[in-house]
Amino acid sequence: MRHPVALLSVALAALLALGTGAPVQRQDSRNKLLLVSFDGFRWDYDQDVDTPNLDAMAQDGVKARYMTPAFVTLTSPCHFTLVTGRYIENHGVVHNMFYNTTSKVKLPYHATLGIQRWWDNGTVPIWITAQRQGLKTGSFFYPGGNVTYQGEAVTLSRKEGVLHDYKNEQEWRANIDTVMRWFTTEDLDLVTLYFGEPDSTGHRYGPESQERKAMVQQVDRTVGYLRASIESHGLTHSLNLIITSDHGMTTVNKQASDLIEFHKFPNFTFQDIAFELLDYGPSGMLLPKEGALERVYDALKDAHPRLHVYKKEEFPKSFHYASHPRITPLLMYSDPGYVIHGRINVQFNNGEHGFDNGVMDMKTIFRAVGPSFKVGLETEPFESVEVYELMCRLLGIVPEPNDGHPDTLLPMLRAGSARLPSGRPSLVMGLLGAVVLLAKIA
Repeated sequence: MRHPVALLSVALAALLALGTGAPVQRQDSRNKLLLVSFDGFRWDYDQDVDTPNLDAMAQDGVKARYMTPAFVTLTSPCHFTLVTGRYIENHGVVHNMFYNTTSKVKLPYHATLGIQRWWDNGTVPIWITAQRQGLKTGSFFYPGGNVTYQGEAVTLSRKEGVLHDYKNEQEWRANIDTVMRWFTTEDLDLVTLYFGEPDSTGHRYGPESQERKAMVQQVDRTVGYLRASIESHGLTHSLNLIITSDHGMTTVNKQASDLIEFHKFPNFTFQDIAFELLDYGPSGMLLPKEGALERVYDALKDAHPRLHVYKKEEFPKSFHYASHPRITPLLMYSDPGYVIHGRINVQFNNGEHGFDNGVMDMKTIFRAVGPSFKVGLETEPFESVEVYELMCRLLGIVPEPNDGHPDTLLPMLRAGSARLPSGRPSLVMGLLGAVVLLAKIA
């Protein structure tokens, strides 16, 4: 060999190039992944209703006793935790509503879905991570799936209209048909699919209502249709399916004699407040005017036995919520069953979420089935931040920095089904061997 040093240099350059984050070639043998979220599906909703399809899914795959969502238990923040593996204070989507404490702008849930800067604030979700490693992804109504991240959009995405009817069962089936085409015709590797029920029904009628029970039966029929569609499209042995949710639901004590009403608190006045985010379930934020922080805090800290008010720096660390810059100097949450009324009483839901994620009514479901999952396994509870690492392992991609642990959910998987990221380790070992050999020759 005439130029071993030159060859050694080339090999080292090739090895180093693997760490540059450049897209890798697709591996056609990998399994696909479908993440489905049924919003507001409490962990025990299948216990007072017959759910043969969810039951069959548990028998054929994996079921967790329950899953603990992130705090604050709201739709957009919790869904973004699932696709980033980060606690809410670390991914920055701290609320369903976009807000700006300077301009005083507050936008509702649907409008916030399209505010790119609300979502793209430093954390990269799994769609973009997968695409940068050679995969194709899709998002159907999933919160955060229709904006760009660092200039990159999800391969295929759909966003619902502002007046969307979330409970239309025929549309649910049509959406599933579209997702099946995405997997087959468009050859997508990862799709996230969102349904707005049973959350909407739980809000309107309450989690113990007959209407909620009927909606859970509709969810179960849809799970049956989904699994039949997977089989009819020839995806049973190449598609892993995860069904989960963002949070649970609890009954609101609307007729309680001790409602939490800011407009009735003594020694408190909204004239001391520069910005408020109240009247949104059981959590709230306040920005006192300059010089008024201590006065406002003193007026509120013991204003109601079911209201828990904190200075930002004193908020319980276990919630992993308050350290983000978007969080105001004062924040609060109320006990289960109680919502926070601000200037007037404008909340009339019979069911609500947003409470302490340690409360059992806030826990949610996790089911998984497919070629990579064990059969008939029931696992102990875990936190929703762990799902991201599991999905990355199923797809064989290198995860972004996150708050989960790569080994927590591995016991769910069949032996040999946990993919090494993108086939890189074998390539790296091969190049390392070549470098060692060339070094000896040199």
